[in-house]
Amino acid sequence: MPGSQSSGVPSVMEFYAGKQVLLTGGTGFLGKVLLEKLLRSCPDVKTVYLLVRSKAGQMPLERVQDMTRCKLFDRLREEQADFADKIVPVASDLMQPDLGLSASDTEHLLSSVNIVIHCAATIRFDEPLKFALQLNVVATRTLLGIARRMSNLEVFIHTSTAYSNCNRRYIEETVYAPPVEPMKLLDTVQWLEEGILEDITPRLIGDQPNTYTYTKALAEAVVQQECCNMNVVIIRPSIVGASWKEPFPGWIDNFNGPSGLFIAAGKGILRTMRASNDAVADLVPVDVVVNVMLAAGWYTAVNRYNRPRNVMIYNCTTGGINPFHWGEVGKSKSTNSQQL
Repeated sequence: MPGSQSSGVPSVMEFYAGKQVLLTGGTGFLGKVLLEKLLRSCPDVKTVYLLVRSKAGQMPLERVQDMTRCKLFDRLREEQADFADKIVPVASDLMQPDLGLSASDTEHLLSSVNIVIHCAATIRFDEPLKFALQLNVVATRTLLGIARRMSNLEVFIHTSTAYSNCNRRYIEETVYAPPVEPMKLLDTVQWLEEGILEDITPRLIGDQPNTYTYTKALAEAVVQQECCNMNVVIIRPSIVGASWKEPFPGWIDNFNGPSGLFIAAGKGILRTMRASNDAVADLVPVDVVVNVMLAAGWYTAVNRYNRPRNVMIYNCTTGGINPFHWGEVGKSKSTNSQQL
């Protein structure tokens, strides 16, 4: 890992040693891999607080215990048998005021947390606008407000998407002006009837393809507006796919998006698909995204007195450097079949 004590700059592993991390979205696909990587590669990290809501009759602690029993954590379990002792579930609901945190939990987090990693979001493309705004924008703003009060905060890592600005031909590592002022829109939707809001949603999102990309763009603007003097970094991954190497190749826990297509093609269920063979499928392995997030958090924190701007931004995509085309899905299947 980059950096070393000899150069006066701690390595990534050294930086996270002794730190207390607050993670949202830790039970999701990206969050789980990040949690495993952080605990395994930075074994001296002190605590990881997971904001978790009760779900399907399970309390936060039960959900986390079930999650850490899955195969994803097998390697970590072999290397650090007591890793679960560092994971502290915190009852929370990002759809509620103050994120549903109790007063005592809030006070503890304010005095303890060094690093905030915000992964939680709704990634459904057809989410009603009001719900998407609440989870992707309002919850982000609330979390930023809490982070500003943390006495020992070193960096705030916000997970966005490369498609938050997909209505632009070229996307630089900068926060673009939002299509509307986020706070004015939030005030407006509070009093609009659901039916009316649904009717005007297409006009509100304009040339954005869906409420997901629209609200993620607004969230970026909120991060820039609300970050004040905090060290903030925004990570923009493209389509997050199965793991490349860590903790083992090919780990995936869902059939969402292209994962379902690849599995169906590999099983021979999907034999034809209407698409352009030359279209780029900008897929990034989940472990690559996680590595970028942890390294970017480290870099932003250790360079906090010598950073070029308040919000550091990293586009985590293949772009034109190593593009993967949809037409290669069938070719990959044929090649694998010949090898077998």
